[in-house]
Amino acid sequence: MSTVSVITGPRRGWRSAGTWIGAAIVGVATVCAIFAPLIVPHDPFTQDLSKRLLPPFWMAGTNPDHLLGTDQLGRDYLSRLIWGCRISMLIGITVTIVSGLIGITLGVLGGFLGGRVDDAVLFAITTRLSIPVVLVALAVVGLLGSSMALLVLTLGLLLWDRFAVVARSTTMQVRNLDFVAAAWCAGCSRARILLGEVLPNIASHLVVVATLEIALAILLEAALSFLGLGVPPPLPSWGLMIAEAKDYMFFSPWVIVIPGVALFVLVLGINLLGDGLRDLFGARSDP
Repeated sequence: MSTVSVITGPRRGWRSAGTWIGAAIVGVATVCAIFAPLIVPHDPFTQDLSKRLLPPFWMAGTNPDHLLGTDQLGRDYLSRLIWGCRISMLIGITVTIVSGLIGITLGVLGGFLGGRVDDAVLFAITTRLSIPVVLVALAVVGLLGSSMALLVLTLGLLLWDRFAVVARSTTMQVRNLDFVAAAWCAGCSRARILLGEVLPNIASHLVVVATLEIALAILLEAALSFLGLGVPPPLPSWGLMIAEAKDYMFFSPWVIVIPGVALFVLVLGINLLGDGLRDLFGARSDP
């Protein structure tokens, strides 16, 4: 029987400046997400119409108590930005966990068992790829109402295909290696082999997929919130902040620029970190 050996590629991930930049951005976002209640300078939900649309610190007429100014209802923009980072990271990570559990389970079972199980998994993947994610998410949230739990569940049930494809292909490589054959000979059960031998050896590939899924989930949440079908107000989602600021973009452009730039930087950082992890854990097949 022919075997497929997996050879680790050049480990240059942490030698790249982009990887460090991405790790720094994700690290700052993680700190903001975890410690948001402690580091926000003001209550992000408190309104003060006497201080509405104050400019940020780099513009004339700013208020030193509000470094990034205030929104149309007088709420501190820095506080809402930090709290919005907490919501974005929470949704991105939880959606990735839900989709990962579904996709990895299907992919590993299909790749390891083969036969009719693999045919069923391929059919499920093909069916999922034929479904437009944004339209289905819009329809579900529009019919059932907007809530964070429903948003996470909907996106999690729609974004598992990448996990399934990668888990299936890597499992088909690993199942033919010598250590899996040795586990069979040692009398290990199928569950023991899957959990103890297969999953640890494909985990590096799945980590890279997870970073991409987090970025995609954050973008989809922002898009749905911008359309009014994502995180319900007054929670300061970045997409909702952009939607609320669109009526003031010509007179107070910072109210739409600040959350837009924050969303761009966070997604860029996650993708840079994902590229670095791909280089670090990259593998190639040797026939």
